[in-house]
This record gives sequence, structure tokens and C-alpha cells, in this order.
Amino acid sequence: MDPIRVLIADDHPFYREGVRTMLSVTPDVEIAGEAANGDEVIAQAARLQPDVILMDLKMPGVNGVEATRRILHASPHIGVLVLTMFEADESVFAAMRAGARGYLLKDTDQEELLRAVKAVSQGEAIFSPAIAERLIHYFAALRPAAADLAFPELTEREREILLLIAQGHSNAVIAERLLLSIKTVQNHVSNIFSKLQVADRAQAIVRAREAGLGLERDS
Repeated sequence: MDPIRVLIADDHPFYREGVRTMLSVTPDVEIAGEAANGDEVIAQAARLQPDVILMDLKMPGVNGVEATRRILHASPHIGVLVLTMFEADESVFAAMRAGARGYLLKDTDQEELLRAVKAVSQGEAIFSPAIAERLIHYFAALRPAAADLAFPELTEREREILLLIAQGHSNAVIAERLLLSIKTVQNHVSNIFSKLQVADRAQAIVRAREAGLGLERDS
């Protein structure tokens, strides 16, 4: 199995060095390159085509959110994992709307960072526990009045699957719960993304939770 190629984007050289050190201890990860500002990460992403970019939000020149948007417009297969000191709701949602698949704070430990890199490389959406808790509280506070009428363009089955996606379940778990094949679930998920005009699972979760789906904790 080929290693996961990672591009580190951060304007602090000591932090880049620390992340590089953490990731270099595993044979599953290869450091493809480093960037010190938004313009550099955009250029290097186009040239290196990494599997995952670790993206700081506040960098000189183009910020991390805009860099994420531009990179994914040109190379939507790249997984962007935000690593930042900023945990304000606006930063989280701006990054997710730009297409980031995950959001971790910079005090993340080595084990959590490696787990997140692997998850994002496989197309999963992942958030640190603190960020996930903020997402739940934020969306719960919205209390949309017409949650039951959300997404009329979806079929009943697609809406059921979107609810499970919003609760954080993988395709395998959804298939098991609904007694469907993985292929059938994948087809439904693809249709959902197309109808909602979202690029990936993270953006689908944002749309679903803004509409009030998946706010209840799954038992």
C-alpha cells in the first residue's frame, strides 16, 4: 500500500518541523512538501498533488480558507485537514464550506493527528472532540422550524441515509442498519451529494445539520 502523501502548510517553521517529526515516525505517511503561506500551498498542491494537506487558516497572503477553496476547485480529490489555533464557529464553518474534510486544533496529539490524516485520505470527515461538541451545540441552537420539510428533492430513502450521515455513520454502518449492500448505499450517497450540490461528506453534514437533521444523539 502506498504511503499517504502529506503537504504541510503553516507560516511558523517550528510548528511545521514539529508536525513533520510527528508524522515521519510512521511508514504509512510521506511528507510531500511544505508551504509557508497561502500562495505557496496553492502552487505546491497543483505541482505535488498530495493526498492530504494540513492547512493553517491564518497565513500571509491568501488565507487558509481561500487557499482551500482554490485548491479543491482545481483538485477536488485532495483532502484538506485544517490545523489551527482558531476554534470560533465562523472559522469552522468557513473552512467546511470551502471543502475541508476535517478541523483539528494545533494542540492535537500525535495519535489523533495520524488518525485524522488517515481518515481524511479515505474521504471521511473528522473533527477533534472539542470541535465536534461545538458543532452539535451550534446546530442545536439553530432549532429550524421546518426540519421535517428539509430537502424535498430527496427520496425518503435518501433522506434516511442523509440523517445517518449527519449523525456521523460510515457507509458500512448505514448499510448494516438499513439492510442494504455497500454498493447501494454508495449509489444513494452519490445521488444525495449531487442533489444537494455538495462535494463530500463534510459539506453534506453541514447542509443536513443546518436543516436540523442529525442533531439528536444516536443511541
